[in-house]
Amino acid sequence: MAKILIVDDEPDMLKLLSMILREKTSYETTTTNNPLEAIELMKQGGFDLVISDLKMPGLDGLEIIDAVRKIDEDIPVIIITAFASLESASEAIKKGGFDFITKPFRREQILFTIDKALKWLKLQKENKALKEQIKKSEG
Repeated sequence: MAKILIVDDEPDMLKLLSMILREKTSYETTTTNNPLEAIELMKQGGFDLVISDLKMPGLDGLEIIDAVRKIDEDIPVIIITAFASLESASEAIKKGGFDFITKPFRREQILFTIDKALKWLKLQKENKALKEQIKKSEG
């Protein structure tokens, strides 16, 4: 079962996202409205996906992407924002964000993006495992 970390400074958005995931999936969710706490939670490990708001006091979504990449380069990060611009979207993707969703979003859209990100993560893990097997068989 996938574990998802949701970071947003708006408590209503945290409630909405965790409710959608509880109703429609079997994923385990952890929420925080504090981006610094999110990084501490990531360091403890065990998360398969991070969903983060773009604009937050303290650390923004782009800084969350950087921090997650330092902890685990494979974990997908989905950025959600009400302040969408082409620049911020392309910056998020350049930094290694998995996808960029604008508020308001449809329930199906967020569920589809989460599903796509988790399938991508599974492929990344399988790819690494296969490469390890090849190395062992060659060595």
